[in-house]
Amino acid sequence: MKLLIRNIKVQFNTWAVLSLLLITVLLLPILSIGFNFFSKPNDNWYHIQEFLLSHYIQNTLLLILFTALLTILMGVSLAWIVSVYDFPLRNFFKWGLILPLAIPPYIGAYTYNGMLNYTGIIQSTLRNSFGLKVDQKYFDIMTIPGAIFIFSMFLFPYVYIITRSFLENQSSSLVENARLLGSNSFGVFFRVILPLSRTAIIGGASLVILEVLNDYGVVKFFGIQTFTTAIFQAWFGMGDLDSAIKLAGVLMTLVILLITLEKISRGNRNYSYSTTKVRPIQPYTKSKWMKWILFLYAFGILSLGFLIPLFQLIYWLFMTYDRIFSPDFLTLVWNSLFVASISAFAIILFSLIIANFSRLSNTVLAKLISKTTMLGYSIPGVIIAIGVLTLFISIDKGLATFYQLIGIDSKLVLSLSIIMLIFAYIIRFLAIGYNSIEAGFDKVGTTFTEASRVLGHTITQSFFKVDFHMIKGAILGGFILVFIDILKELPLTLLLQPFNFYTLATKAFQYANDEMIQEAALASLLIIFLSSLSIVVFHHFFEKERK
Repeated sequence: MKLLIRNIKVQFNTWAVLSLLLITVLLLPILSIGFNFFSKPNDNWYHIQEFLLSHYIQNTLLLILFTALLTILMGVSLAWIVSVYDFPLRNFFKWGLILPLAIPPYIGAYTYNGMLNYTGIIQSTLRNSFGLKVDQKYFDIMTIPGAIFIFSMFLFPYVYIITRSFLENQSSSLVENARLLGSNSFGVFFRVILPLSRTAIIGGASLVILEVLNDYGVVKFFGIQTFTTAIFQAWFGMGDLDSAIKLAGVLMTLVILLITLEKISRGNRNYSYSTTKVRPIQPYTKSKWMKWILFLYAFGILSLGFLIPLFQLIYWLFMTYDRIFSPDFLTLVWNSLFVASISAFAIILFSLIIANFSRLSNTVLAKLISKTTMLGYSIPGVIIAIGVLTLFISIDKGLATFYQLIGIDSKLVLSLSIIMLIFAYIIRFLAIGYNSIEAGFDKVGTTFTEASRVLGHTITQSFFKVDFHMIKGAILGGFILVFIDILKELPLTLLLQPFNFYTLATKAFQYANDEMIQEAALASLLIIFLSSLSIVVFHHFFEKERK
C-alpha cells in the first residue's frame, strides 16, 4: 500500500510539473509585452499617442459597441422564436442559424463589397435590366456602419448558440405561469426570459467583442483605423516593433478592462431549478400568418449571413476556377492542412495533460492553471503575435553563439521558422481544445479512475487504459474545432508566417486586398465547406448526446 501511494504521488507530481511547465511557457509571450511596454518610447510613439491613439480607441469602441448590440438583438430574438414557437423548417433553423460562423468576417466583407460595388451583380442588374441609375453612397459598404453589419451578420451565432442552449434547459412552467398571470408573448420575453438569460447573453456578446477586437481582415479591407491595423502599420509600415508593442499593450489593457466589466456585470447570479420535476419549454403553434412571419425572419437572417455570400462565391468560382486551380494552389491547401493538423494535435495533447491534472487535484494551483488556459483566447491574435515574436527574437539572440558553432550564418533561425507560427496557434486556441477535453472529463467523472487506482494502476496507466478510451469523442471533437479555427485564422498567420508560406486564409485575403475578389472564391469556399461540415457534425453529435 505504501508503495502504491508513493507511485501515485510521483505520477501526480509528474502531471503537475508538466502542466505548470506548459502554462509557464505559454505565458512568456504575453508577459514579454508587459515587460517591453514600459521601455523608453520613441518619436513614432509620441506621434501616435498625440495624434492617432484617440482615433484608434474611438473606432474600436464604436465597432464593438454597435456590433454587440446588433448581435444581441438578432441572436436573442432567434434563440427565443426557435425555442418557443413552432414554424416551418424550425428543426432546420435550430442548427442552420449556426452556419454564418462558417464564413470568416473578412470573407464576408469582400464578398458583400463585390456584390454591392459598381460592377457587382446588384448595381449591374439595376442598370442593365431596369435602367435605374443609383447613387453610389447608398451601396458603399466600406464604412464603419458597413463593418458593423458584416461583423453582426457573421458573429451573431455566438449569442444565438449560448442563449438557445440556456433557454432549452429552462422549465416550461416559467413561461406558462407568466401567461396565466396575463402576460402576452412580448411580456413573457421582456419580463421573464431576458432577465433569466442575462448571463448567457453577456457571455455570447463577450465572445463577439473578442472576435471584433481580434479582426484584421475586415478593418484593413474597409480602410478603418483600429488597434489591429495600427499595430500592422507600426510593425510593417514603419518597421517600429517598439511602437507596435506599446499599441498591443494598450489593446491588452482594453481587453482586460472589458473582461473585468463582464465579470462584474454577471456578479454571482446563478439560476437553478427549485424542483426536480422540470419540463423543458415546449414550442407551440401561433396563427398561420405569424408562423410564416417567423419563418421569413429566420430565413432572411440566414440568407444574409450565409446563403447569399455562399452563392456569390460559387458564382465567382465558376468564373475563375481554371485560372486558380493549379499545383501552387494544392501547395496552399497542403500548407493549411499541415499547420492546422500539427497545431491541433499539440493543443489536444497539452489540453489532456492540463485537464487530467486539474480534475484529479482539487488545489488552488490546479484551478489557477485551468483558468490560465482561457487567457490566450481572450487576447486578440495580433497581441499574441507581437509577444511571440519578441520572445523568439530574444531566444535567437541567446542562441547566436550556438548557431555559429554549428555553422549557421543567420542570427534569426527560430524567428523565421514555422515553429513560431505553430507556437502562437497553441497559445491562441488552447482554450478551445481544453474546454472540449474538460467537458469530456466532467461527463465520465473520476469514479473509474479511482477504481483503476485501487486495482494497482498508476494515474498515467489509468489514463491510457481507462480515461483515454472514455473521452475519445471529446478528443476528436476538440481536435476538429481547433483545426477549423486555425484554418480560418488570419492576423496571427499574416504576422508570423515564414517567407513565401501562404495558407488558404492569407491567400484569400491577399487576393481580395489586391482587388482580385473573384480569384479568392476557391480558397474561401474550401474554408467555408470544412467549417460548415464541422458545424453540421457537431450539431448532430450534440443533439444525440443531449437526448
